[in-house]
Amino acid sequence: MSGAYSFEVALLIGTGVLLAAVAAVRFSSRIGLPSLLVYLALGMLIGESGFGIEFENATLTRTLGLCALVLIIAEGGLSARWSTLKPVLPAAIALSTVGVFVSTAVVGLVVHLLLGVSLHAGLLLGAVLSSTDAAAVFATLRWLRLKPKLMATLEAESGMNDAPAVILVVLLATPSLAGVHWSTEAGLIAYELVVGAALGLLVGLAGAWTLRRAALPAAGLYPLAAVGLTVLAYAAGVVVHASGFLAVYVAGVILGNSRLPHRQAILGFADGLAWLAQIGLFVMLGLLVSPARLTDALIPALVIGLTLLLLARPISVAVSLLPFTGRGRRRRSRYERFGRRDLAFLSWAGLRGAVPIVLATIPLSEAVPGATALFDAVFVLVVIFTLAQTGTLAPVARWLRVTSPAEPTELRVETAPLERMQADLLQLEIPVGSQLAGVHLDELRLPVGAVVTLVLRDGEGFVPHEQTRLRAGDSMLIVATDEVRDATLRRLREVGKAGRLARWIAGNSGKADD
Repeated sequence: MSGAYSFEVALLIGTGVLLAAVAAVRFSSRIGLPSLLVYLALGMLIGESGFGIEFENATLTRTLGLCALVLIIAEGGLSARWSTLKPVLPAAIALSTVGVFVSTAVVGLVVHLLLGVSLHAGLLLGAVLSSTDAAAVFATLRWLRLKPKLMATLEAESGMNDAPAVILVVLLATPSLAGVHWSTEAGLIAYELVVGAALGLLVGLAGAWTLRRAALPAAGLYPLAAVGLTVLAYAAGVVVHASGFLAVYVAGVILGNSRLPHRQAILGFADGLAWLAQIGLFVMLGLLVSPARLTDALIPALVIGLTLLLLARPISVAVSLLPFTGRGRRRRSRYERFGRRDLAFLSWAGLRGAVPIVLATIPLSEAVPGATALFDAVFVLVVIFTLAQTGTLAPVARWLRVTSPAEPTELRVETAPLERMQADLLQLEIPVGSQLAGVHLDELRLPVGAVVTLVLRDGEGFVPHEQTRLRAGDSMLIVATDEVRDATLRRLREVGKAGRLARWIAGNSGKADD
């Protein structure tokens, strides 16, 4: 009876925390506070210094945290558009590999010199902090109207850089691997990344082929199968000692860009699972920390955080993207180029979140000397610098002029007709100053298969006709089939920049900004 009672109490507390966390999303978005900080605070509130729930199992936190990251990264892969991802893929790969190693080295060396810790401990700390956080990036940056190439680069980087970061942390935190030669470590990292990517590609292609031809008895089974395939890619990667995180992201991208049945339902289901994973992850990390120890970690956290933000991240971005900057004969490359303002924003927008805290549980579970102090410093750093960075992203983006106010955003909707016609619903808001203002609807010259279905003006919606003149402040809903979606986006961007006389040509996306 007592066992049943304990289970019911745990269930009551768990559902209460879940519902409070869901309600906190609306509250945090209104005041501009990142939801992950609300979840961390909620975990600390019910922890040892609040309601008195004691939780000190670092090994369980590590295991559940990695499981949560799998779901978060899977959602990022499933929702990524290949047409947007492809031009920035080389740059994202460079940031996810070279950038991780450079950031680790810079943080490790500076912390070794300034705080007097051993070089090995400094490199371990640098590896823990080298990965940007997919949950923070997906949740924060998607609300900003950035240039498509910057958004795609940051999302792809956060989806892929967990893999080399985890490998580095495990190598540096595992005593049995301490004496491994650097050439062996480099070979191991290369093997894990290459095999992980190959497994993700294999699972994604095989899964997409199967789901397109399978006749499952219920529509709700397709989202389960799609997410299950991404988890299968992770598990297969781990079993063969490859990078499971890279495998799950690659599999997600392949599946998300395949013409699967009930695609919108798959994306909605993955989004819900990712939110659940974020809530559980952040609350659990808040439970694990001991608030009484955090004051001692404040100064080291500030030193490390400033090193990361003002030195390590800018250097890693500059070194990684050196082949993708500048002008000249290479500017017509099919891959995106990055100017000085782009590099500056990428340096500032390297958000840290749950991933560094989860990675800090690896040395904690391995009982590495100084692991508790490392965990506390990382926790304080994430809280302080998440507040500092997310609160300044919008003004920094405007100051650097890397925003794209008229950029259409995709809405996820559960509508059977859209599913059957394999189409997407796009939303476009016309800001003040956009060249779209004053253009008649027929002058948009959208491709066949795309149509403006509704215009919202001054709080009232109406169905437009060909001679409807668009105004600043209008919001439009556009239905576009999969075949013409990218052409529709290109056309809207061209008219937004050049007005009704914009020619139907692809913009010079390879041109770097000043």
